[in-house]
Amino acid sequence: MYRVGDYVYFENSSSNPYLIRRIEELNKTANGNVEAKVVCLFRRRDISTNLNTLADSNARDFEEESKQPSMSEQQKHQLKHRELFLSRQFESLPATHIRGKCNVTLLNETDVLTGYLEREDCFFYSLVFDPVQKTLLADQGEIRVGSKYQAEIPDKLAEGDLDNRVQEKLETKVWDPNNQLKDPQIDQFLVVARAVGTFARALDCSSSIRQPSLHMSAAAASRDITLFHAMDTLQKNSYDLAKAMSTLVPQGGPVLCRDEMEEWSASEAMLFEEALEKYGKDFNDIRQDFLPWKSLASVVQFYYMWKTTDRYIQQKRLKAAEADSKLKQVYIPTYTKPNPNQINAPGSKPGMNGATGYQKGLSCESCHTAQSQQWYAWGPPNMQCRLCASCWIYWKKYGGLKTPTQLEGATRAGSGMSPFTSSAGRAKLLAKNRQTFILQTTKLTRIARRVCQDILQSRRAARRPYASINANAVKAECDQNQTSCAAPAASRTHHTLQHQRANRVGGLSDVPVDHIHCQSMLNPPSSAVLLYSSSSVVSPQIPHAHHTHVLGMMTYRILLHQHTPHFIAFYSQCYSLRVWCPAVPLLFLITNPFNRVIESKSCSF
Repeated sequence: MYRVGDYVYFENSSSNPYLIRRIEELNKTANGNVEAKVVCLFRRRDISTNLNTLADSNARDFEEESKQPSMSEQQKHQLKHRELFLSRQFESLPATHIRGKCNVTLLNETDVLTGYLEREDCFFYSLVFDPVQKTLLADQGEIRVGSKYQAEIPDKLAEGDLDNRVQEKLETKVWDPNNQLKDPQIDQFLVVARAVGTFARALDCSSSIRQPSLHMSAAAASRDITLFHAMDTLQKNSYDLAKAMSTLVPQGGPVLCRDEMEEWSASEAMLFEEALEKYGKDFNDIRQDFLPWKSLASVVQFYYMWKTTDRYIQQKRLKAAEADSKLKQVYIPTYTKPNPNQINAPGSKPGMNGATGYQKGLSCESCHTAQSQQWYAWGPPNMQCRLCASCWIYWKKYGGLKTPTQLEGATRAGSGMSPFTSSAGRAKLLAKNRQTFILQTTKLTRIARRVCQDILQSRRAARRPYASINANAVKAECDQNQTSCAAPAASRTHHTLQHQRANRVGGLSDVPVDHIHCQSMLNPPSSAVLLYSSSSVVSPQIPHAHHTHVLGMMTYRILLHQHTPHFIAFYSQCYSLRVWCPAVPLLFLITNPFNRVIESKSCSF
């Protein structure tokens, strides 16, 4: 049986931990089902790392102030699973998803933390989480204790000593009951003050709009603010009725006194009622989220004046009638259906999660036991992790494993702060059989690395692994190069090639460039692919070219062996060489426009 106000477990996923919620309302839908309006509570695993760091700091301060007894590492780890964060977020869930009751209490400075570990289904909270603003705040105000916040009590006077303190400086007199006026005279003066207030509202344009009738103006003038001002006027004028009367009606016009009920507009009053419905009597949040232009004192005063109005009484009666018509409790039978994450025993039918492929001999991921009546798949399917029956129940209720693992501690290692834990070494993550794979790039991809270097920017991409690369631009560049290289060869001028053999220089010969030829998908518009050959047998269809290729202020020349019947492609844009045939020793010279060698490289492909 579940009632309004109970803390319960809700199951929204067969593999995830239970949700912890507090039942606020039980409503019956049109089709006969029961829905529960609940308040959300969050675990540590549900909030960000920065907020966990803030919660860590708050936990350490609590330990120091309350002087908690020492705990083992496993107790410190499990205690983090018992901490929750209250919120003001509401949601509606089917009552059939309830899986049991739990106990959630506000952490008190007198509580012993180990007591929560000794009791099943017991949690605590001390901070409030705002899912929208992503903030953590204290659920209750702090008591200011100490000499800084306490009054200094003077020493007790001995018998016969006189009190030399000046009472006028210590207090302010606002009314003298031993005045010379009689009670009927004071009552008559208060009636005159109400009449002056009514007349002042008739002269005020804004008041005439808010109180269009005489009765409303008279009722507003009879409020406490007018009477307090009249009695204060008597006190300031030494209870002289003539002077007090002239003070109420000066030469500029009658004095108008307004309280918070008159200062607030109708729209502001509606905002206040909406905020009161959402936050209750939390005036700080009401002012911060709904009425930031009002002072806290103004909000508090308006609340207690609003409680004296007929509107408050009507709302109170309406809520009482709604509460009588709503469900007070609901019966949910025990959930007995098998969990889809169960790993079936050998010889049984395969489960819904397809867990029959789990290897024999794997132990529990939490307690490392090898024997259990029932196993449950846990974590990613490729990891093939599993939990025993008791650890699975612990995971569903508390949202963690009984023992700390490297996988759980990785998310908190960056902050360097962890309450209830030390910086000692963590348990090693068990090695799992993982599926191997090989990444093999296509020929076009390898070519694009050379041709589209200005788009890929591999060095910059290596420093920014999460930045995306425009694959469409790379593909368009390759398609453009393929189109330009497929141009008909008829537009080229053919010349008869004449082989020129140069003098040998140290076993190498300076061979002029014989021809220029474009290869498919390898010719950027801003560069040329040059094929060099020292062979005497050359195709007559290849045009003649100059013996050097100039790029800006740099000239490049190729020195090959004299008897080299192979082609070498030179890319002037990316400054690299590629060989299509069996390689030969090569000397690569870089010269300036004055034909002076400024760098030489010898390599063998």
